[in-house]
Amino acid sequence: MVDLSPQAMDTALVPDRRNAERRPIRAARRARERVKLLGQPMDLVRPEEVLHQVDTWVSEGRKAVVANHNLNSLNLIRRNPAMAAFYERADLVEVDSAPLIAFARALGVHGRTFHRCTYLDWRDHFWSLADRRGWRVLYLGGAPGVAETARQRLMALYPSAIIAVHDGYFDAAPGSAANASVLAGIAAFRPHILFVGMGMPRQEVWIGQNLDALPDSVIFSVGAAFDYEAGAQNAAPRWMGPLGIEWLYRLVRDPKRLARRYLIEPWGLADLIVADVVTAIRTRFSRG
Repeated sequence: MVDLSPQAMDTALVPDRRNAERRPIRAARRARERVKLLGQPMDLVRPEEVLHQVDTWVSEGRKAVVANHNLNSLNLIRRNPAMAAFYERADLVEVDSAPLIAFARALGVHGRTFHRCTYLDWRDHFWSLADRRGWRVLYLGGAPGVAETARQRLMALYPSAIIAVHDGYFDAAPGSAANASVLAGIAAFRPHILFVGMGMPRQEVWIGQNLDALPDSVIFSVGAAFDYEAGAQNAAPRWMGPLGIEWLYRLVRDPKRLARRYLIEPWGLADLIVADVVTAIRTRFSRG
């Protein structure tokens, strides 16, 4: 039995793997792919590069974690130590924020609009790859019935992918009977890919608390991915992403839930923004 108590997790945390050198996945790998923005390491990767890396990890039978950062996550990690611990164990951190990409460019950091990367940006490529490889994919999250609807739709399109789902309505506390049952089900399925979509910060905290007990697989925090696949939520048109206005689409559709996140919380990062700007200015002057 794996001890998943908070005390045990505190002592079991491994060194921050985001700072470890990774083997290049292609000859054209950019030397400045990994950057630090607002105090956090992130990877400037294209969607196809993410999947190239995932394919490599699956073929090697490795356990790996793919996270993503946006302004909401950067606020949350300042208040939630368990969420911060999750990012310390992530192998790849996508940038899921056009404003963050724009900020990186303003600082002189290597970054382009195509480096904005999240599930909706690589979903079609992913499922095509999963179908060709015959991957076992498990999605944990969503309301009862929603993930099952998504599974049926995806299986109709990608019949060679093996897909299982479990809703996110269970007692996720470490050591609970329900959580132990979920972990046993995941272990029995032996997924190549584990999607966890229970919203921030619950999904990140759950992965971090249970990572050592999970089978070797590539683990993603993906939010409402299967809500989109089931048609329970409508995704913003993809052209909005590169223009940096996808947040506005979401805000208009759900202002009660998202107004604070998009209009107020980013101001809580002001000190980090100023620190990055000052560092960038000093660096430019030091280079003459």
